[in-house]
Amino acid sequence: MTDPQLTLTQQLAQGLIAHPSVTPVDGGIQQLIANRLKQINFSCETIMSGPDDFLVTNLWAIRRGSNGAQAKCLVFAGHTDVVPPGPLEKWDTDPFVPVIKDGVLYGRGAADMKSSLAAFVVATEEFVQAHPDHLGNIAFLLTSDEEGPKNTDGTVVVVNKLKERQVKLDYCIVGEPTSSHVFGDTIKNGRRGSLSAKLSVKGIQGHVAYPHLARNPIHQVAPVLAELAQIEWDHGNEYFPPTTWQTSNFHAGTGASNVIPGEAIIDFNFRFATASTAAGLAHKVEEILKKHQLEYNISWNQGGEPFLTPKGELCDVLQSAIKERTGINAELSTTGGTSDGRFIAKICPQVVEFGPINATIHQVNENVNLDDIESLKDIYLQVLKKLLLR
Repeated sequence: MTDPQLTLTQQLAQGLIAHPSVTPVDGGIQQLIANRLKQINFSCETIMSGPDDFLVTNLWAIRRGSNGAQAKCLVFAGHTDVVPPGPLEKWDTDPFVPVIKDGVLYGRGAADMKSSLAAFVVATEEFVQAHPDHLGNIAFLLTSDEEGPKNTDGTVVVVNKLKERQVKLDYCIVGEPTSSHVFGDTIKNGRRGSLSAKLSVKGIQGHVAYPHLARNPIHQVAPVLAELAQIEWDHGNEYFPPTTWQTSNFHAGTGASNVIPGEAIIDFNFRFATASTAAGLAHKVEEILKKHQLEYNISWNQGGEPFLTPKGELCDVLQSAIKERTGINAELSTTGGTSDGRFIAKICPQVVEFGPINATIHQVNENVNLDDIESLKDIYLQVLKKLLLR
């Protein structure tokens, strides 16, 4: 039950946390949001995707402005799913029963990202009530498949449908928890791409006392890994740090100390800037593998292309709104992992992420400051005014 002393945004955030929604379950949240949006004349479409054992719920909702075909469109994008709570005994309270202590709201999804969803909704309601004849279009793109392992049935499905329909988007704010130390200190105006590989190097198994009868794949691949670790893949640019390459797993051997392994399996990952491409990085790796004359197999998996929104209209408006509400000069950053912004950037020229402090996301006792929730709503509201009233 919500606390009547809380603001409407805080009440909604509290209510959303009370709907358990571990990926791919939506928990009825999108329907709740759609019902509120329909009351202010949004057209809402639910798009289901995925197999029966991983059924994903997506929502596309839009309210058209008075400027017709010339109307700019601002999209609020986010996810209704959350990561599992982990061991319940490690939580101070039930992760799906929102609790307020000393001005802080606790619960799974409090920071990632149900407070942002609440701020999206209430900011939009206030904006429409005050400006029913606003010029620009307002849209919501929500999914219950952001925290999952593949992200194949969520935002990317909606984006593909919008692309087929030739829907025009101009600005997008993803409500990811981007603030680092204090609320409002960081905006993500891009993200690095992710490229992973699984490398299998074949050897010949044998006894360690008879190495001439075997071929040790660990010894063969070691100089390759050393060479890859020393490469400067690119220099980055104004917005991105240089591309990085990291080994994450190395498996070889039977567990016996007297057996040369017959195979070594290595997992590695690139986080790459716009200065490089996935194809170029893969080509360079395979050139090195061939140079060392290894017998190998390699499989590649691209998690996402890098995207970037340079300094300009959306970044300026959001930074200005943050400054007005908090007094903080928000920094533009492209660090961290991937997000659904990478999909939206394919059909929207300006995509940024902004939300609460991320210090407790995916942890036990996840939380968000109540004052930050209200500030977040005010900032989103200012962005609506600055972009869609002109």
